[in-house]
Amino acid sequence: MSEQTKDDRTPEHPAEDALEAQLRAATSQDFEALTRLMKENEELKDRALRVAADMENLRRRTTRDVQDARVYAVTGFARDMLSVSDNLRRAMDAIPAEALAAGDAGFKALAEGVEMTERAMIAALERHGVKKLDPQGEKFDPNFHQAMFEIPDPSVPANTVMQVVQSGYSIGERVLRPAMVGVSTGGPKQAKADTAAEPGPVDAQAERDA
Repeated sequence: MSEQTKDDRTPEHPAEDALEAQLRAATSQDFEALTRLMKENEELKDRALRVAADMENLRRRTTRDVQDARVYAVTGFARDMLSVSDNLRRAMDAIPAEALAAGDAGFKALAEGVEMTERAMIAALERHGVKKLDPQGEKFDPNFHQAMFEIPDPSVPANTVMQVVQSGYSIGERVLRPAMVGVSTGGPKQAKADTAAEPGPVDAQAERDA
């Protein structure tokens, strides 16, 4: 009885069972190796994507730096030339109006020469990206204007540039020199661009019912 039981527990095909065990072990090892390779492949892909993104960001920064260098290279020179332009304008203002009105040939020639020089200088600056800011009648913008004094005028919306004391200039997207201005006070406030729209008929009725 015991011998029969022992024979029943004995494998009928030990070679096949051993081969199956080897195949199972090999399959498990292959699966682990495949999993490891897939993980390494994903890590390499992520690393390659990060490197590509870094290279693209570097290319964009380099392009922007080159453009900025080209646009703003004359900033210091342009600022110095604005001082010269201011002096030319002061020379124009110093010429007596009576002499010009009387038709004095000397004063007239001087005024024309100074004015032509000033125009030529401004034109040269504009060719290099320098633009004149003349905000007369515009809404005051602290990014481009510098308020020097207030002008009470209830007929004009508040914060309107009423007088330009000194013209401003910009280069590219930067302010080279803010315009010095006089700003209105006392009038109605200017409507903001992002003011909410007026309520429609349904909204208005709902407000009345409330």
